[in-house]
Amino acid sequence: MKEIGVFLVGAAGKMGREIVRAIQKEEGMVLRGAADKQEVGKDVGELSGVGHLGVVIEEDLAKAISRLKPDVICDFTQAAALRENLSFFLDSKIPLVIGTTGLGNEEIETLRRNCEEKKMGCVIAPNFALGAVLMMHFSRIAARYLERAEIIEYHHAQKKDAPSGTAIKTAQGIKEVKDIAFSDKSEEVLSGARGALLGSVNIHSVRLPGFVAHQEVIWGGEGEILTIRHDSLSRSSFMPGVMRSIKKVYEEPRFYYGLEEVIGLTS
Repeated sequence: MKEIGVFLVGAAGKMGREIVRAIQKEEGMVLRGAADKQEVGKDVGELSGVGHLGVVIEEDLAKAISRLKPDVICDFTQAAALRENLSFFLDSKIPLVIGTTGLGNEEIETLRRNCEEKKMGCVIAPNFALGAVLMMHFSRIAARYLERAEIIEYHHAQKKDAPSGTAIKTAQGIKEVKDIAFSDKSEEVLSGARGALLGSVNIHSVRLPGFVAHQEVIWGGEGEILTIRHDSLSRSSFMPGVMRSIKKVYEEPRFYYGLEEVIGLTS
C-alpha cells in the first residue's frame, strides 16, 4: 500500500511538532517535507524529539512543494500566513488539511467554492479533538430542548484569535437548530462584559497561561442548568483527528468543514 506523503506548513510550532511525532507513529503515512519561518535548516525530527529524519525545515514553501510533490499539505500556521499562501495551495490542487483558525465565514465559504470549482480536497476544522466534536454535536441536540446557552472558552495566552473557531462553530450549530433572538435585560457597566453575541449565544473568551484548549456550553432551563464541557489537556488530543483528516482528504477528496464531516457525525 502506498504511503501518504505529507508536507507540513508550520512545522516549528507546537502543533507542528506534535504532528511530526504523530506521523512517525502512523502506519501508511510519511513526512515528505516541512516549512516554517522559524528554525529554517533544522531537521524537523530532531526539533520534535523523534530523532534525525532527514527532513529539514525550508522557508521557500512554493519551491519545496514543487520539488517534493506531496500527496497532502497540512497547514497549521496563523491566519495571516494562511491567507498569504492560500492562492498557491489552490493552484497546486494538492489535497489540503487546515488547522489554522481565524478565517471568517465569508473566507471559508469562498474557500469551499474555490475547492469545489477545482475539484480539490480540503479539510478545514476549528478543532481536531474527537471529544470537542462530540461536545458540539451534543450542544445541537440540547438546542432542541433547552432555552438558551452561553459559551465560555479557555485557551493559552499565545492564541491569536478570539473567540476560538470551536466556539464560533458551536454557536453556529446552535443557531442552525434554534435561530431565536433573546432580549438581554442586563445593563453592561463595563462594555463587553456580556461577551460577543452570535445568534442567541453569548461567547466569553479566556486567555491565560496554563490552559491548552477548553470549552463549556452552559444551558439554562426552568429550574435547571446543563453544562457540556470538553478539555484538551495536551495537543496530542488533536492527533487522531488530524491523522483521520489526512487519510480522508487523500482517499475521498472533497470539501469538509469540521471534523464531524470527516468522521460522518450527523445531528
